[in-house]
Amino acid sequence: MNAILEYGFLQSALLAGLLASIGCGVMGSYVVVKRIGYMAGGISHSVLGGMGAALFFGFAPMKGALLAAICAALLIGWIKLRWRAQEDTLIGAMWAMGMSIGILFIYRTPGYSTDLVSYLFGNILLVSQAQIGEMAALDALIIGMVLAFYRQFLAVSFDEEFARLRGVPVNFFYLLFLCLVALTVVLLVQVVGLVLVIALLTLPAAIAGHYIHTLGRMMIAASVLGMLFTTAGIMLSFWLDLPTGAVIILLAGSGYLFSAMISQWWLQGKAHRSLT
Repeated sequence: MNAILEYGFLQSALLAGLLASIGCGVMGSYVVVKRIGYMAGGISHSVLGGMGAALFFGFAPMKGALLAAICAALLIGWIKLRWRAQEDTLIGAMWAMGMSIGILFIYRTPGYSTDLVSYLFGNILLVSQAQIGEMAALDALIIGMVLAFYRQFLAVSFDEEFARLRGVPVNFFYLLFLCLVALTVVLLVQVVGLVLVIALLTLPAAIAGHYIHTLGRMMIAASVLGMLFTTAGIMLSFWLDLPTGAVIILLAGSGYLFSAMISQWWLQGKAHRSLT
């Protein structure tokens, strides 16, 4: 606790972790319910291409990440809607090409090649006040859009055909939903990096889904779990001098495995009690 009060960078890191947890709790619940983790993975790994291009042309890397994430979300959404038979292969190709383009741009940018590891695995301890402001703005946009279109997103997530029958423009809200996932990916890049984004996006929501079956409550529980994992991960990594992003994901993964075993044990016990 004394370390938090003494070091400003720890306070900034904790605040960034809390902000990222809100976005991943809200959108991660949708991703888990709709089972599109692989699509979110395609978006996240395409982001490196935008970051590398932004560095090469002298812009802030997070601006390139935001633009690349939105473009990847729209392209992946279009592939999903138009090329269903080949969507896995096409998304996999985008995944690989996005990372390759980013690595090439970063390699050709003088003085930035060594920063590749921080983009891949995150460095939340170096987050700036400007980045925290950007994260807060992205959180506000995500929450505002979800509140405004909660019923439409709910319908698209659970039953697209029923939503079409009710007159909901499913394709529009599906693409909008993917764009919000893209914004969440950009939020998380600064915390755990591109490689580990999907874990923090899905694991807290998956744990919440073991016990909660109402989407709104699932979002709240996932956000709280994300806050616990990021806060504990930051403090543990500081005390043990370990990479913060990896520690956060190890905690989240361990929590998921433990929760999966407990929930399975509970279901088996419930089934046994109902038989007796």
